[in-house]
Amino acid sequence: MKYLIIIVRWLVGLLFIFSGLVKANDPLGLSYKMQEFFEAWHWNFFDSFSLYMAFGMNLLEVLAGVAIIIGWKARFFSKLLLILIVFFTFLTSYVLFSGKIKACGCFGDCIPLTPIQTFTKDVLLLILIIFLVFTTKYVKPFFSSGVAFVTLIGVVLILAITQWYVLRHLPFVDCLPYKIGNNLLDEMKTPENAVSDVYTYTFQYQKDGKMIEFAEDSIPDDLDSSYVFVDRSAKLIKKGNGLTAAIADFALQTADGSDTTQALLQTKGRYILLFSRDFSNVKKWEEMFQKIYQDAGSMHIPVFIVTADLAEGKRLFPNVNVLQCDATVMKTAARVNPTYIIMQGPTVKNKISFADAQSILAFLKKE
Repeated sequence: MKYLIIIVRWLVGLLFIFSGLVKANDPLGLSYKMQEFFEAWHWNFFDSFSLYMAFGMNLLEVLAGVAIIIGWKARFFSKLLLILIVFFTFLTSYVLFSGKIKACGCFGDCIPLTPIQTFTKDVLLLILIIFLVFTTKYVKPFFSSGVAFVTLIGVVLILAITQWYVLRHLPFVDCLPYKIGNNLLDEMKTPENAVSDVYTYTFQYQKDGKMIEFAEDSIPDDLDSSYVFVDRSAKLIKKGNGLTAAIADFALQTADGSDTTQALLQTKGRYILLFSRDFSNVKKWEEMFQKIYQDAGSMHIPVFIVTADLAEGKRLFPNVNVLQCDATVMKTAARVNPTYIIMQGPTVKNKISFADAQSILAFLKKE
């Protein structure tokens, strides 16, 4: 029994540590996943707290994992792990059975699991943690209380600093399709053997105080502005094979609404894209951007600003080419706002946070 408990403690602890560390590499990714759940549950009020919740969740997972391994406060942390895994199992079951969210994101974007894989993992962990809850009396701590406490404080501090760092300087490991080395045109291609999911859609509208529901193939002939949209629901009728383009919605538009995505990505030579979703922190990076813009111009390297707020971009930088892109797409392409993406044709050569912008010119000269 003694050795079995030790094995289970290490297995559960390492899984929680690994899960927390993977997500700590990209806490914004977890916060965006939380926002998907909030949207599905109509809890949009929590969106503004999602990053803090993600930050704390990663800390909690790693802290609990380390604590259960070293055996400190085993009764408390085994119960904490039980609460966490019950919560996670609820989330994964919701993903699996509702179909409203494609993936749970339990291991972030670096290790994508299918809903059934994630649910199975959580059920197995639930069984192991229940075992730990009932065997804590046999747990012997590896260290004294003082050493264990200092160890856990160190874990919290290191992980907190790590998450702060990646929020300012980009993740250590980029697992998204816009990562360095990827050809964006290739990432936008749908696999030849892809089979899409087939859905039927039902719409709910309100007219003259009455709720009206109809399918997409039976839209009322008199549908006009007197109908007030309420909701839309989707029902999966045929499952595809899950193969889709890694990049599906990336589009760059000029001020006159023209799509310039293909033309820009097929450009020969180097160019710089500054991805700035908005300009709320423009005073922190404007001066450095102007220097980069001037020096890049002297090297005949075009510079573009890509933003969701085209009007503000044109107002702040009237002499710079400003392109519009969907804000959600930009969250995937650039975790830090703003981020410089150095391109060579359709290929991403480098991604640099505004906090490290001084290294851009050195990189360009080296290349």
